[in-house]
Amino acid sequence: MTGGIIRIIGNSLALYLASLIVSGFIIQGGAKNYLIAGVALGLLNLIVKPIIKALSMPLVILTLGLFLLVINAIILWLVDYFLPFVIIQDVSALIFATIVIAIVNFFIHIFSKTL
Repeated sequence: MTGGIIRIIGNSLALYLASLIVSGFIIQGGAKNYLIAGVALGLLNLIVKPIIKALSMPLVILTLGLFLLVINAIILWLVDYFLPFVIIQDVSALIFATIVIAIVNFFIHIFSKTL
């Protein structure tokens, strides 16, 4: 239970930092919308991401894992597609926001393991 809450808060924090750093990646509204987007990102990572990873495993192996960045971008695009207050203006904003979110989630994952 605690791990799920840490992931939701981590996703929300990652989305907030991405919206601050990346121009063209916008989440309208306040903290409530960041939490909703964090929950949506967590659910898509939990449900959809394993299916996409399994289907694209040959590409992941062929690119030595770099295709995982594309998979993460697809998941973030799905968040944009389903939530009207998340706005990704172009592909470069999608890629840079994906990188920022991945870095923040990496550090949160390391921090949560030490707890």
